[in-house]
Amino acid sequence: MIGLKEIAQMADVSISTVSNVLNGRKNVGQKTRERVLQICEEQGYMHGTPGKKEKPAANRTIVFIFSDFDRDFYLKIIQGLSDCLTENGYDLVICTNRSSTNFLRASFASGAIILDGSMADDVVASAASAELPIVLMDRIIDNKRTNTSSVLVDNYPVMSEMVQALVDKGYRKFGFVGGLGFTMDTRERFAAFTDTLSRNGIVFDQKHYYHGNYRENSGYQAAKLMLLSNDLPEILVCANDNMAIGAIRAYEENGLRVPEDIAVTGFDDSDTASVAGLTTISIPRYETGYLAAKQLLEMIQGTAGKSPFKIGAEIKWRKSVR
Repeated sequence: MIGLKEIAQMADVSISTVSNVLNGRKNVGQKTRERVLQICEEQGYMHGTPGKKEKPAANRTIVFIFSDFDRDFYLKIIQGLSDCLTENGYDLVICTNRSSTNFLRASFASGAIILDGSMADDVVASAASAELPIVLMDRIIDNKRTNTSSVLVDNYPVMSEMVQALVDKGYRKFGFVGGLGFTMDTRERFAAFTDTLSRNGIVFDQKHYYHGNYRENSGYQAAKLMLLSNDLPEILVCANDNMAIGAIRAYEENGLRVPEDIAVTGFDDSDTASVAGLTTISIPRYETGYLAAKQLLEMIQGTAGKSPFKIGAEIKWRKSVR
């Protein structure tokens, strides 16, 4: 029996557009609506027949789970998620890890998007199913046995590019402030950092590695420890902007000038980074959210591949580097 996929192909539209037309939603143009309905009539397709593969209208809900609310970081991602889901007739529910178990079930949602590195892989694997596909935005897990996919920032090449440019500018003594060690972002950014230094014959001294947690205060504390050691690097590379901003605050409180006395870089390109003149790496967060939602909808419709989708990023050179 003919289904939504065949109707969509005949009308040259997406499956979600056909679904929106059949469910009476108003986010489809009149000409497209008439074309879809005409094809359905010609093909004898009846809305609600066994050929229909879409989720019932009562369960068109997507859950977004994040670790904690950093407005500057999450807002654009959420906007991208919301825009894609709204265009396709889905509702968005936002929650933190603490309450996620209340929503990670097929009876409540059609699927989930998770941006929370602290949620254990086995928790994700046990929740993911044919009825509840999951898109991860911060990591990859073995998806051969689970219905998961991933949308990731392509950290390695852009971090390598930035560190190589810093070496070319003459920097030789580097410090690094990492985020939470279990996250893929921290691991990939640090690997790119050390690999690039090694290719240039620069040995990174592990005593210049400082552990942070992506929050501004951890960058501030790392910089204070550096100041106490009386062994400052020429440049401090931070795994995100918040920690870089915290480090700059500590340096300036102690009379150091950035970048004259020590240069600093971040990662993310937050609004605060732009105001502070921080050299950083810009992630298209709105587009990342939109693509994560699009990937999940394709999984729901059975048209998505399992390969991770990697998002490119670019360097923003500003005054925190000479």
